[in-house]
Amino acid sequence: MKPLKVATVQFENASGDKKFNLERIRHFCAQASAAGAKVVAFHECSITGYTFARKLSREQLTEISESIPSGESTSTLMEIAKTFGIYVLAGLFELGEDGKLYKAYICVGPNGFVGKYRKIHPFINPHLSAGNEYVVFDIEGWKCGILICYDNNVIENVRATTLLGAQVIFMPHVTMCTPSTRPGAGFVDPELWKNREADPTSIRTEFEGLKGRAWLMKWLPARAYDNGIYVVFSNPIGMDDDQLKNGCSMVIDPFGDVIAECPRLDEGFAIATLWPEKLSQAGGARYKQARKPELYREIIGQQHTSNQKVIWLTKQCEE
Repeated sequence: MKPLKVATVQFENASGDKKFNLERIRHFCAQASAAGAKVVAFHECSITGYTFARKLSREQLTEISESIPSGESTSTLMEIAKTFGIYVLAGLFELGEDGKLYKAYICVGPNGFVGKYRKIHPFINPHLSAGNEYVVFDIEGWKCGILICYDNNVIENVRATTLLGAQVIFMPHVTMCTPSTRPGAGFVDPELWKNREADPTSIRTEFEGLKGRAWLMKWLPARAYDNGIYVVFSNPIGMDDDQLKNGCSMVIDPFGDVIAECPRLDEGFAIATLWPEKLSQAGGARYKQARKPELYREIIGQQHTSNQKVIWLTKQCEE
């Protein structure tokens, strides 16, 4: 297995404008591939936009959803991947063959479609159905998995994907800068984004504090460290519908170290080289070998009814 150069991107998507977003994806794929990246990853629903979907009826959501891999957006991604000789990962709403709607994230490569994952814990729209399986696929000899946003907060999902063989997990998000019961959380004023050139200090304080990066760093490196994997985190920056997002797209190695990160106040990309020897050198590799599943198999697998609550979404719906 050879070293692999991976880029993670952050950009300001346009709600519901797939043509615009795909052109931005093409733009950053061109730049990242020219800089040596073999894989380029984008955020959750980077093709369609995300937060605006909370306002859509089933008919409206169906209208912007597509079949995979036969849909137009997947075809465009495959053309981009072939043009630049790279692998591209991006997200959109899917209309499944079963007639259900899903939050999907796909991987395509120079030779066509590679794989698809459906978000297990969707919440932005009540008409979305939950995915029910993990996915692991091959990129240049590396075993890769996908978990979308909230899926990564349920730690069993990360461990399960790792135990299926994933050495790299792509974690596309639209996160941070939203209210919760956690002290320090909350929305960030969009006016700060508009005024970021004149006053970068105020917005940087919000983006890097507990509303943003400081919260992310409480848990994201632990997912990589505990499982001995590479994490490729992608998140938008700028306005996503009426919410401001802070980027922080980054790559974390199996030691839990941030080895590449995007600009703090702008669109852009970051590239990191994934080294296979780190997979065995990191503590996570030893911890996985030391597991004793006979002690907790029944505990982890005991009967449980999933009850997922998103504070900021509930609050907005009430208002």
